[in-house]
Formats: sequence, C-alpha cells, structure tokens
Amino acid sequence: MIQKRQSYALAAFGLIAALLLNSCAPDKPIDTPTTPQTVKSFDSKVVQQWNNLFLDIERYATVYRPCPAARMLGYTGLAVYESCVTGMPDYRTIANRYQNLVIPPIENGKAYNWAIVSNEVYATMYAKFFEKVTLVNDRQVDLQKIENLRQSLDATLVKENIVEDPSAVERSRAYGKAVAEAVFAYSATDPYGHDMYLNPRPKDYVPPVGPGLWQPTEPDKGAAMFPYWGKVRTFAISQTQNICAAPQASYSKDKNSLYYIQALEVYNRSMKATQSYEDRWIGEFWSDDLMGFTFSPPVRWMAIMNQVLVEDKVNMETAIYAAAKVGIALNDASVGIWNSKFKYNVERPASYIRDNIDPTYLSALNFGPAKGNTPSFPAYPSGHSGFGAAAAIALSDVFGYNYQMIDRCHEGRNDFLGKPRSFYTFTAMAEENAISRVPLGVHWRMDCEEGYNYGLLIGREVNKLPFKK
Repeated sequence: MIQKRQSYALAAFGLIAALLLNSCAPDKPIDTPTTPQTVKSFDSKVVQQWNNLFLDIERYATVYRPCPAARMLGYTGLAVYESCVTGMPDYRTIANRYQNLVIPPIENGKAYNWAIVSNEVYATMYAKFFEKVTLVNDRQVDLQKIENLRQSLDATLVKENIVEDPSAVERSRAYGKAVAEAVFAYSATDPYGHDMYLNPRPKDYVPPVGPGLWQPTEPDKGAAMFPYWGKVRTFAISQTQNICAAPQASYSKDKNSLYYIQALEVYNRSMKATQSYEDRWIGEFWSDDLMGFTFSPPVRWMAIMNQVLVEDKVNMETAIYAAAKVGIALNDASVGIWNSKFKYNVERPASYIRDNIDPTYLSALNFGPAKGNTPSFPAYPSGHSGFGAAAAIALSDVFGYNYQMIDRCHEGRNDFLGKPRSFYTFTAMAEENAISRVPLGVHWRMDCEEGYNYGLLIGREVNKLPFKK
C-alpha cells in the first residue's frame, strides 16, 4: 500500500513539474537557433565580399596606389573592429590609444546583429573614401556598386537575423554607420594623409640632384609620387621608428664596389637573354605594379588574407581581427617606407645600369601596359618588401607562423606569369615577394633586404597593440 502511495505521489509530482515547464517554455520550436551574442557566431562572408569589392575598385584607381589604398585599409579595418569589439569578449578596444578618436557606445542591454553592423561600416567607409577617386579612363568610382553590395548583404543578413528583439536590425545599421562616420572624421583630422591622393605628384617637390640620387627614371620619367607621405599618421610605429636603416652600399662606379656588384646582379637576372624561367615567374607573379592590370602591392596582402578566410571557413571575429591588423600594418608600412625613400633618395638600378653598364637597358617590367618602366619614387627601401613583411607578420600572429598555402591571386591570367605558387609560411611568401624585385629590374638587393627587415619591425609593432585581453 505504501509503495502504491509513493508511486501516485511521484506521478503527481512529475505531472506538476511538466506543467510548470510547459508554462515557462517559449512559443517556438525547441530546435530554434539561440540568439547569437558574439561576433564569433557569424561567418566571414561580409568581410570577404567587401574585400573582393575593394580589390575590384582599387585595381583601376589612378590616385590610390599604393599609399592611399594602404591607408584606407588601415582605417576601414580599425572601424570594423571597433564597431564589433563589444561582441568579441576576448578582445578590447584600441581606440583609446588615438587622441580625438571617439567611438560611439552601444546601448547597454540591447541586442545587435554584428554582421549587419559590420556591413554598414564597410558600406559607409567605402562610399566616403572612394567618393572622389578617379579610375582609369577618367571614370569616377561607381558608388552604386557599393550601395548595391550593402543592400544585397543587408537583405540576406536581415533574412538570417535571429536576434529576438525586432528593433535590433535598425539599431545595428545605425550603430555601424555611426562608428564609420566617427572613424572617417578622425581620418579627416590628419592633414597629410586624408586628401593627399588628390595631389599625388605635388609640383612643389623638387628631387635633390647628385651622384646616385633618384631622378625621374626612363622611359616614362614620371614625377615623384607621394614625396610627403612620410608625414602621414601611423597607428603602431612611433616617430623614432618612422625610418629604416641606412643603405648598406654607397654610390660608386668602382666595379669592385658593392653598389656596382648589386647593379650587375639586377642586370643579369632581369635581361631576357640571361633570365631564368624561375626568375621571370617570380618577378611577374609578385609585380602588382600596373594600374588597371592588377591590384597594388599592399592590397595583394588583403587578397592573400581573403584566400585564407575562404579556405579555412574563418569566423567573422577572426576575420575582423585579421583585417584590422593587416590594414594597420600596411598603413604604417606605407608611411615608414615612404619617409625612408625620400630621406635616402637612392636612384633606381635602371638609371645606374644605363649610365655604367648598358645604355639601352630597360627593366623587365614590360608586360601588360608596361614598357620597361620603373615606379616613380626612390628605390630604397623597397615598398613591396616592406608591405609584404609587415602583413606577413600580422597574418602569422593570427593564423600561425607555420601556415601553408597556395597563392592563387592571379590564377587564370594568361597575360603574364601569374600561375599559383606554394608556400610553407607567410614570411616565406614575403621573402620571395621581396627578392622578386631584383629579377624584375626595379630594385637593388639592398632595397629588398632592408625593406623586408623594416617590414618585420613594423609587423611586430602591430602585434604589440593590445587587441586581446
């Protein structure tokens, strides 16, 4: 009898418990996804697609390469990071490091869709930064492309939105736009960097004259590009770090001098009669020099990062963190390298070779629209080398120092040797990128070696920024 009463009591208790649970249950199926509270909950498709649009626009931007493009990536990466850092519990804001940069706060206790937030940041930053940019053939940037991508992604993200608060969508849009406007306003307080792209070859700059000093170089003889870029604001490197080491070789006509020996190396490795297939492949694979033909040298590293995001199915938190670090590294590399270039004013090897070895010499940069050209600024240090090393160190800190990949940036191109190449680390990519400038005929070995070393320093300074708690 006692056992029966216990059975009845247990049954009654179970019934009451079930009723209580049902009364508290939400009116939705049990398998409905939970509200994402963190940026990590989203995939990185927003970052990927905006990067792809940037690659497409920048390729044709007549005044944006290479320095302003690197700067835009720095500010955009910072804006997206700061807009989403509240939803990244292992990370902290770095905006407080920069005087007069004030990031609007979120509404405490309110829900946000971080993918919608970041989409709005990208759209706003792109529209503002590209507003006055001219493309090849005197075309303006089609700002409607930017708006179309914003709307397309927004529609998909709204459809996928699983934040319970119905006001979260509009709140997220408004917050993303507010952060972008705050960071862009901060960019505008830099009197040197913000609008310098509108006057990339200032007529008031007169290059110094003397043996071994840079002058506009045959055959195009283009005026100096961005001679004052060394004054632009940086994010990670200090004023004392805004200059690389002095050149290892001084001007000399002595055939036993290091200067002459390095010139002879450029000559032999870049001449068609003596150039190996491997040297030609490496030189063309990494060139990224030609407007309208490929994206520019710093932007190549965003293209590399995008491949990693796709291949590894990286979540949005990691993608945003990586883009911020790479963008800042590229910005600071552009400033330090250009400051160094116009401090040392080293001539291009092509000038020395024509004067001392072969008067008919032209660089191996003679595919696509090029005719043996050299870039329109001093040689030392190499921009390619510095951009690559700085970005490689930033990428390594995010994805690993033993990350292996195949770079497919120019896969399918048949107008130059762009077929994919395999690498075992990001720094191995940067090393090859650096030395590629010798067989292309546009840099001395010393340019490449110091550019690489200086880029490593810049990348390490970026990695010291207190992103993580």
